Amino acid sequence: MLLFLYESCCYIRSMQLFYNQAITEDTTQFSFSKEESRHIVKVLRKTADDTLQITNGKGWLFTARIKIADIKNCVVTIIAKELRIKRDYNLHLAVAPTKMNDRYEWFLEKATEIGIDSITPIICDQSERKFIKSERFEKILQSALKQSLNFYLPKLNDTITFKNFINQDFHGDLFIAHCENSFKNSLKQLIKPQREITILIGPEGDFSEEEREKILSFKRVQPIKINENILRSETAVISALSIVSYLIN
Repeated sequence: MLLFLYESCCYIRSMQLFYNQAITEDTTQFSFSKEESRHIVKVLRKTADDTLQITNGKGWLFTARIKIADIKNCVVTIIAKELRIKRDYNLHLAVAPTKMNDRYEWFLEKATEIGIDSITPIICDQSERKFIKSERFEKILQSALKQSLNFYLPKLNDTITFKNFINQDFHGDLFIAHCENSFKNSLKQLIKPQREITILIGPEGDFSEEEREKILSFKRVQPIKINENILRSETAVISALSIVSYLIN
């Protein structure tokens, strides 16, 4: 048994995972883009009949055999497929963009590695950054997906103002993490399995008093405490993710 586990871990660590959202369970043959074809053939030195692993970010893991090892158009044939079971909860984080863009990108990368279903950048009253580069963020999510061998790509929602965000219909549990010195339950005490979970985390300057009062007045939201210390936005996000993942998984 120990030998089996060791061999399984070695196989997983050595897996080179590719991502393409266009592949479905009905796909039998597929051509990589010019950029990926070059990487496969020239960098990885793959040749005809070598195998590759591909995911579409929707839970599917495909095993493909190289049919044509062309540096500009690498063609593969799908020879096996497997649908990986998704965890039994749905986690959505609504997080204000940080002043330093690299911190938000770090959060996206680590959140994908740990496991998250969807992310919404929210613009708050005290947000210092009002604009994000969604195309770049998508690439970061995809890269983290491949690196962590995760087969479910998080959905990056459109940037939205705090006011418009809280006027939506929510399902499941809704939490807000803020710095105001008032009573808050620990997130550890509130997390339950098989639920839809949405957590709001504000900008460096926290949510404004008006924003806190508005959401707490008409939404079934629960204010939460993630840590005894005051955390940066991106640190609070990763801490919340780790708590949810540990308690439910």
